[in-house]
This record gives sequence, structure tokens and C-alpha cells, in this order.
Amino acid sequence: MPSMVPPTTTAVAIVPIQPFRPDLHERAWASIPHPTLPLIATAHAKAVTVFSLSTLSSHSTLTGGHTRSVRTAAWKPNLPPHKLCLVSGSFDATAGLWRWDGDSPVPDPAAVETTDALETEITANPNPNATRGGAGDEHSDAASSQAPGDRDWEFTLVLEGHDSEIKCCAFAPSGAYLATCSRDKSVWIWEDIGASEADDEWETIAVLNEHEGDVKAVAWCPDVPGRNARRQYSSDVLASASYDDTVRIWREDGDGEWVCVAVLEGHEGTVWAVEWEPRPGNDRFPRLLSCSADGTIRMWELQQEGEGDGDGDEAGSGGGGAGRSPLGGIPNTMRTSLRDEWTCTAVLPAAHDRDVYSVSWSKGTGLVASTGRDGKIALYRENDGASDASRSSAGDEVGTAEPLDQVMSDDTNGQPAASTTALSSSKTWNLLTTMPNAHGPFEVNHITWCWRYDAAAERRGEEEMLVTTGDDGVVRSWQVKIGNEKGGDAGQIT
Repeated sequence: MPSMVPPTTTAVAIVPIQPFRPDLHERAWASIPHPTLPLIATAHAKAVTVFSLSTLSSHSTLTGGHTRSVRTAAWKPNLPPHKLCLVSGSFDATAGLWRWDGDSPVPDPAAVETTDALETEITANPNPNATRGGAGDEHSDAASSQAPGDRDWEFTLVLEGHDSEIKCCAFAPSGAYLATCSRDKSVWIWEDIGASEADDEWETIAVLNEHEGDVKAVAWCPDVPGRNARRQYSSDVLASASYDDTVRIWREDGDGEWVCVAVLEGHEGTVWAVEWEPRPGNDRFPRLLSCSADGTIRMWELQQEGEGDGDGDEAGSGGGGAGRSPLGGIPNTMRTSLRDEWTCTAVLPAAHDRDVYSVSWSKGTGLVASTGRDGKIALYRENDGASDASRSSAGDEVGTAEPLDQVMSDDTNGQPAASTTALSSSKTWNLLTTMPNAHGPFEVNHITWCWRYDAAAERRGEEEMLVTTGDDGVVRSWQVKIGNEKGGDAGQIT
């Protein structure tokens, strides 16, 4: 009989800050924060709009590079503050590389807190007709708010090779590799081989064809301290999510060939996105979250000890059935010596009743946020021990993590039932709260945590907020507050 743990009462609130300006007036797919600067790029229509996180308004717009809708964008990391490089992926099956080299430097996040001049520097545009989007931009209100930076964006390179729509693109932590994935069921890895940062020369170093359906998302494992503490592991590790209901893990073998080292099986619908743990503890290899059309979010963990550590071991990846290699698809003769064992260690409490499109793991607090087709935002927290096995939020039921495929019971309202069961063998995840209709009746396509730099922030660059992107063409910002329900105001997440 499982022990019952009294709940700790916590008040949780997701509070709107303000929408980014202007309204894009068309479906927006995703908003990607810059890794170090107070900027966020939103993919929509045939453009990418870059917003300032200082003013929550448009910084610049990239147009003219694609003939069909832009589905995704990625910032190249590790560039000087006065340089910007962004890749856009489009339904026209190409990826475009853009560079910004303005007359004045992009603001340093550390300086934004102390000077208002830098905020003006990246926002107001005295001459919108001089921008690339300019007078011919599809939406006049968007064009009228463009920044001087628009005229400094240059479309420098087209990466061609995919046979169908590009769904996602992502840079490796070093910036040396770019991964793109497509409806054509493939993942391409590109390497920057230019002699200098200004020399845009990229080559294809791998085409990965083992998925059996559209590849919806790719994500590189972050290069965090302790990642290689327990085993020798290549510097770049890639995860991909697919319409075939699986996640695959890729890395280089000893001969420099990219191979699939694990297939993560368990979802019962399209896997829409994957998200790596940004700040693992105890020298642990980063865990991975995946979200799916089956309405669930699963957490996966690399088994770093025991069987599966050495080359040539026969163990398959997590989820493989007995007598069947999960490394199916197109044969790859270079992968015979590489196998990694990944295990699903938790299914987060049920919060969504339709597809979960996006999940984001906070760098600052470890909180997880999700959103999807039901237009709902859900917020989760992981607890380390049985004493924290159950917490409740004001007005919302909370559940613990489901061990593997255990399904939580529903209450009479169709919401996950509150649970006080202590799971002695694994950590627990609590559903803190949900926010229905975050974008009114529209689907929400993407959610991300990012640092706050707006004027209302108490500590710019040190507080986090949520940013959601939806079919209504609005990019919305949200503050998360958590406090004790029995008196006192909820404190904001820092």
C-alpha cells in the first residue's frame, strides 16, 4: 500500500505581461530567443520578425529570402555582440542564412539594465521605407515599426538539398554544425567550413535517412559541465523527433560518420518536439523531454553505467523489444559498434487533451512549460524526494510523475486527478497549474522560456518569462508567480 503524503499548498499564477508589437496578423510558428542578447526571432509567413526583449516591439524583419512560409529559425551562437547570424527554414525546402552587421553594435544585455539609449538603438525606425521589408511589406503596420537594423540584414546563402518542407533547424553549441529536418523524412547536418566568420561556406557532412516519417524537430544536446564525466562521449549529440512516433539520438562514430545510436519508443502518436535538460545535476548527462500527439510528455535518461557502456555491446536503446533491433530503417554499416541505452524514466502528469506541440525547460528554475493544440499552457515542477511528492496549485489539480506507462485516472471534469502517492523508485513531477485559452480559440504552436529585459522587470536579465506563439499571429509574454497560498503575494520566478 503506497504511503500518503499530505500536500504542500502552493499558489501558482501565469500572468500576462503584454503582447509583442506589432501583431503579425498571420499564423506564427515559433519564437527563438537569442542565446545572449535581448532579442527573439519569430517565424511567420515568408518572414522572420526579430523582436526586442527590452521593449517587446519589433527590432527588424527578414523578408525576401523564401518563396513559401518560414517554419523555423535558429541563431548562430558564439558571435561578437555587434554580429548577428540567423538561419531560417522554409516550406520551400531551403534554409537561408542571414547576417546583420549594423552601423552600431547590438546592445549588450549587461548594459541594457543601465542605459535607455540602447533600447532606442534597437527599436525605433526613422525611415521604414529604407528597410528590406520596406514599403512593399505585406503588413503596413509592421513595416512602419521596423528598426534601422533591417537595412543591415543580408541574405547571404541558400542551403539546398531537402526534397520537401523544412520543419526545424538548430545550431550545435559550438556553432560549427547546423541540423535541418524535413517532411522528406531526413535530417541533414551542415558544417561551417568558411575561412572566417564573414566567409559563408557550408558543406553537407551527413544525410540521416532512418526515420520512417516526417521529421518534425531537431535539438542539439547542450555542452554543459559534467556531460562527459562518466563516459567518453562525442562533443555533439543530436536528437530528432518524427511522425513515426519515435525520437532518435545521433552522434559521430570513431570514423567521423554520423550514426543513430538509440531509438526512443513509447509515444503513441507523432513526436512534435524534443527539449534537452539545460542544467543537469550530479554530473549527470542531460535528460531529454519529448512531447507528442498522444497528449503526453515523456522524460528520457541515458543509462551511463553497467551494460551498454562499451563499444560492441549488444544492448539496444530504450524501448526496443526483445529479438528486435530498434535501430531499423535504412541500414548503416558504420553504426555496428555504437549503441546507447536510453530509458523513459517518467511521464509528466496529464495536462493536455490534444497534441502537445512544444515543451520548454527553464534554465533558471528547472520548471517545465508545455503548450499545444488545445491552446493551453501547463506548468510542471520536479521534486527530488517523496516528501515533495504532491503539491497543489490554487484551483488546479496536481499529479505525480507516471512510472513508464502508468496512466493517471481522470476526475469528473476530465482533468488529471490529484495524487498524493509517493514514488519511492523515481523522482516526481507535479502539475503546478494550467492556463486555458492562452491565445483565445487559437492553437498555440510554441512556448519558450527566456530572460526578461523589459522595463517592468525587477532584475533585467535575471528573471525569466514565458513567450508563446500562436495561430492568431500574436507573440505573447507571461510572468510566472509562485507563492504560499496561505497569505503573502506570490513571488515571481527568478
